[in-house]
Amino acid sequence: MKTTGTKRGNRYFAVRPSPIQGLGGFARRPIASGTRIIEYTGERISHAEADERYDDARMIRHHTFLFTVDGITVIDAAVGGSAARFLNHSCEPNCVPVVERGRVFIEAARGIRPGEELTYDYAYRREGGADEDREERYACGCGARRCRGSLLSPRRPRGA
Repeated sequence: MKTTGTKRGNRYFAVRPSPIQGLGGFARRPIASGTRIIEYTGERISHAEADERYDDARMIRHHTFLFTVDGITVIDAAVGGSAARFLNHSCEPNCVPVVERGRVFIEAARGIRPGEELTYDYAYRREGGADEDREERYACGCGARRCRGSLLSPRRPRGA
């Protein structure tokens, strides 16, 4: 099954302005749970290169098109990336990223209605340090009932 797409989307979704953030992907038709919607593509770089390109400490609000594949590789979708880069974060997502053999795919986590915005939980890993000193950089605008208010992964309870 072909899962690539143009900057405007693919057969499953169209890219247009989003109430969550900037542009988003909106379902063109019903999408069944488990459907592989698109591959997250772009330039494959190291974590060190990603850190050089995007300095969170200098950003007022965090914004990148990076996706961590593993401990070595990051995909920068700002360079030759597919429309997957426009899928926004939600604390109650309808999609999930799946990493297979070094590739990242976005799949439907449940049935999606036409016109519904496609989202997944970015859940940026908390590593401590300067990037998290100003958590407002990672503010969430998803509007979900159970929004945790942050693109960062949920905090672990003390002692966990």
